[in-house]
Amino acid sequence: MVALRTWATPLVAGSFALMAVSGVMMFFHLNSDLSKGLHEWAGFVLVAGAVAHLVQNWRAFAGYLRRPVARAIMGLGVAVTLVSLVPIGGQGGDPFREVLARVGDAPLPVLASLTGQSVDMVKAELVAAGFADVTDASTIRVLAGADRGAQMGAMGAVFKAAE
Repeated sequence: MVALRTWATPLVAGSFALMAVSGVMMFFHLNSDLSKGLHEWAGFVLVAGAVAHLVQNWRAFAGYLRRPVARAIMGLGVAVTLVSLVPIGGQGGDPFREVLARVGDAPLPVLASLTGQSVDMVKAELVAAGFADVTDASTIRVLAGADRGAQMGAMGAVFKAAE
């Protein structure tokens, strides 16, 4: 078995770098579907690396627990984490996501109205984007399924054609 020392710290460093860059990109809405997915999965990798690193360096970590400033910083981190789990502010939903969800559930005549196109034009754009069985009653969510990337692609095709 390979010693923890040879891989734990490099794993933490590498996954932290990915998390930091992709997190900043997400904050400024510059992320892609790939960077968002990598960010989410790298979180698991970071946790695994951190646990291995903690096991390897337990004695040093225990020393930090005897220092008031270190205890306060770690305690604050735990407190903020716990508070972040509490739903506050009513629904707390993102209005942008709510609008996208409503557009995704709108039948084609409503989409046509939103884009200033005819229903036939919207149907043609969706078919050209690779969606099959497009009818007046179709919705983007039904056509694209649960794949948010496909939903965004369908919305992009319809709204781009409206330009």
